[in-house]
Amino acid sequence: MSAYVKWFEEIGIKDVPEVGGKNASLGEMYSNLTEEGVRVPNGFAVTASAYRYVLETNGAWEKLHAWLDGLDYDNVEALQKAGAACRKIVYECEIPDDLKREILEGYAKLREEYGEDLSLAVRSSATAEDSPTASFAGQNETYLNVRDDEALLDAYRRCLASNFTDRSLHYKHDNGFDWKRVYLSVVVMKMVRSDIGASGVMFSIDTETGFKDVVFINGAYGLGENVVQGTIDPDSFYVHKPTFDKGYRAVLKRRLGRKELKMVFSDTLGSANLAEEYTKNVETSEEERRHFCITDGDVMTLAYYAIKVENHYSKKAGHRKPMDMEWAKDGTDGHLYMVQARPETVASQKKGTVLETYRLKERGKVLVTGRAVGTKIGQGRVRYIPDVEHLSEFRDGEVLVADTTSPDWEPVMKIASAVVTNKGGRTCHAAIVSRELGIPAIVGAEGATEILENGMEVTVSCAEGETGYVYEGMLPFEVEEVDLSALPKPKTEIMMNLGNPDQAFSLASLPVEGIGLARMEFIINEYIKAHPMALKHPEKVDDATRKALESLAYAYESLTEFFVKTLSEGVATIAASVYPKPCVVRMSDFKTNEYATLLGGRFFEPEEDNPMIGFRGAARYAHPAYEEGFALECAAMKRARDVIGMENIVLMIPFCRRVDEGKKVLETMAKYGLKRGENGLKIYVMCEIPNNVIQIDAFAEIFDGFSIGSNDLTQLTLGVDRDSQIVAFDYDERDPGVMKMIELAVEGAKRSHRHSGICGQAPSDYPEVAEFLVKLGIDSMSLNPDSVLKTIRDVVELEKQLGRI
Repeated sequence: MSAYVKWFEEIGIKDVPEVGGKNASLGEMYSNLTEEGVRVPNGFAVTASAYRYVLETNGAWEKLHAWLDGLDYDNVEALQKAGAACRKIVYECEIPDDLKREILEGYAKLREEYGEDLSLAVRSSATAEDSPTASFAGQNETYLNVRDDEALLDAYRRCLASNFTDRSLHYKHDNGFDWKRVYLSVVVMKMVRSDIGASGVMFSIDTETGFKDVVFINGAYGLGENVVQGTIDPDSFYVHKPTFDKGYRAVLKRRLGRKELKMVFSDTLGSANLAEEYTKNVETSEEERRHFCITDGDVMTLAYYAIKVENHYSKKAGHRKPMDMEWAKDGTDGHLYMVQARPETVASQKKGTVLETYRLKERGKVLVTGRAVGTKIGQGRVRYIPDVEHLSEFRDGEVLVADTTSPDWEPVMKIASAVVTNKGGRTCHAAIVSRELGIPAIVGAEGATEILENGMEVTVSCAEGETGYVYEGMLPFEVEEVDLSALPKPKTEIMMNLGNPDQAFSLASLPVEGIGLARMEFIINEYIKAHPMALKHPEKVDDATRKALESLAYAYESLTEFFVKTLSEGVATIAASVYPKPCVVRMSDFKTNEYATLLGGRFFEPEEDNPMIGFRGAARYAHPAYEEGFALECAAMKRARDVIGMENIVLMIPFCRRVDEGKKVLETMAKYGLKRGENGLKIYVMCEIPNNVIQIDAFAEIFDGFSIGSNDLTQLTLGVDRDSQIVAFDYDERDPGVMKMIELAVEGAKRSHRHSGICGQAPSDYPEVAEFLVKLGIDSMSLNPDSVLKTIRDVVELEKQLGRI
């Protein structure tokens, strides 16, 4: 029986006081989840008792007290001096012979299990880390590719000394932990050969928005330190948990990262006192950067692991417990391993009933963009910090700008109004700390340290989706807080218009009954950027355009796969934000002049004098000039419903001029696998042409519902080109003729027992139109996100007056 070594099979989450958070969690997973298919490499903990034993036998406690008692932790220079002295004291401690023997016997036992070629990961495991409110992420050291007895003992002493890094000391102070009572255990485990594979981090919650229905995975080639520390831009993937639980196996959303570097083992081992030389960074090849670091099958395995881990910890806790995890793919055996799990400490702590919305009142010149961390806005003067030695120059309230940040930077990050870095992904250490501190951060903002100059006043906005913007100047913004628990529910369904998948999760907490209008055009324009027919027929475009098309799709097997996967995942992401409530997706409604601006579009689009009432909407879908493009749209929607599992998607046909045209479109959709009624598929039609109103009974025979497009209905009722500034004074949705058309449409839908809704601009802009619709008894109103809360309040008051609630 070992006094100071505990194997993973002997420990669990109850043992945090003796083996620290990391060891306890590894033991918990190894003991409870390996039989369920979750792979965890074997290893052992060198306990907190061993830490105390080392310090006591070497007389270190008294020396540490001399440096730390009465220390001013906010004095950066004093902190750095004390930290260095304390680390030297601990590192120079001798390891007692009996402890040394137990550690080396454990190493020998691991070699028996895995072979003489085994290398080790030696990792710190603090007894206060991974608590529900403090992650201790990156506060202590890890050493990888440790291969012999002397190197193992040296790495062990280095881990003990890392309990006194500047960042760790400051972090303990900030979170109310007594340094004398935070002990260090050490993990000694099989090294997963991710140096020739891939690795990363994942969360069982969206880290920016707190949306709990997804697994969020970041990954890159090589060892995981680059992803954790934020020195690279990783690949990212989302998986939707509710549909995964139903048996669907598909990526919800993905993004290809640059993956500039990969950390690999050194060709030759460093000496025992240079543990950091056991690994090195090398540049990735162009080929590696152009492909995702793991397969879709790997993503599904990781999602399975994440869900199993979350479920296990939730069951033990008695409530839902989102998790923050690290994974590694072994390049020798091809298997995926869990190498860490801890409670997620930021998004999961947010109050579920209070919705806090940051909103810019105006926009200015965009200086740089990157990956948004959080959903807040911050502003201040820029302070560029090139390295740790310059941290003392930082002042309270400034915007911290750096190439990247490491855990040593935490003391100044806590007083920053915002953080901007050249490098990193949304799960890097800088992002984790910024979230924990509640400040907006933009990571992976290329060129930030060159463009943003000291003293420059800037506004850092993370309130516009996954892309973060640094604007010139101190722009005005507002913060709205709404207690959703006090918000009553109206009889009239309030839905939301949304076309940007990047905003979907941040808006998921709005109390809507679904998405009333999801526009394909935004996804095609922003993410695909190419004309569907050009992707289908690249032989019909010139060489320069063909090369540009190929560069868009290089991570995919074909140009058409790029279109289908990108569109299906974009739409499915929007649908996931309200799942299982309905998400009404409008098939493409570009005009010819808008299609022509897409890459390759000029080779396929005619020139029209008035494209607003030309070759658009339903007229295109079965037409020889576009049917193959429409077939790609259908394939994407079929994939979103049948493969990704978003059966809540309702499809909608825009600008359908005649009943016969509607029938032809439905036949074409069925031809490409989207048959009305099959697998619960509903198909609506936009009611935006006077003929839709006049013949509403006939349209109701072939479609499941109507969504009134007040913009086009106003245009065509009044004969006003809504794009023309000259006659803009005649364009008014509140005109009695337009209101009569809307009234007839709602009454016709009711008469035919069909759903009636409105998704145009009118109810968002004019409260009197919303009031008129409520009185008519319309089934739903779909509004712009910023109008939702106010309209809900107004509708509730009106329904009370009408005696409906």
